[in-house]
Amino acid sequence: MNTVEETVEIDVPVRTAYDQWTQFACFPRFMTSVKRVEQLRPTVTLWVVGIGPLRREFVTEIVDQVPDSHLTWRTLGRRHGHRGEVTFRSTGSGGTAVTVRMSAGPRGLAAALTAVPGAAGRVLRRELAHFKAYIERRGEAGGGWRGTVRGGQVRPAEAEPPRSRVPVWPVG
Repeated sequence: MNTVEETVEIDVPVRTAYDQWTQFACFPRFMTSVKRVEQLRPTVTLWVVGIGPLRREFVTEIVDQVPDSHLTWRTLGRRHGHRGEVTFRSTGSGGTAVTVRMSAGPRGLAAALTAVPGAAGRVLRRELAHFKAYIERRGEAGGGWRGTVRGGQVRPAEAEPPRSRVPVWPVG
């Protein structure tokens, strides 16, 4: 597998960057290579991507997702095999470092890009720059999904801890 990794620093808080990233259907608004994204199930999305005259369609599954931390995915099926991870980390200035790492198998558009030295990195760097410009211009996320996914399964939200039955001070 060929791997590419790029990081961009964005001048918005982690929550804002993360929340916007989870709005996959919005990706065509700022990523030039993403033509369409459809949410098929909570953890499964259909992507149509293209560069120049090339167009590819594939289905991805979110394997692991923790709000404000990371999201990992993999393609389903054999034709366009790739996997990836995006992480969100707070910077000292209150912004967010977003790192995307993608690994592509021996087939498909991603593999073709990684076969040309530096091409995948350039495309990923350009698309992350578009994400940065989009979210910084907006200043806030256009929605967000705060759920957790483990092993491709949505986990129920953690329940709030039970309130104490002890009376609140002062009593009497």
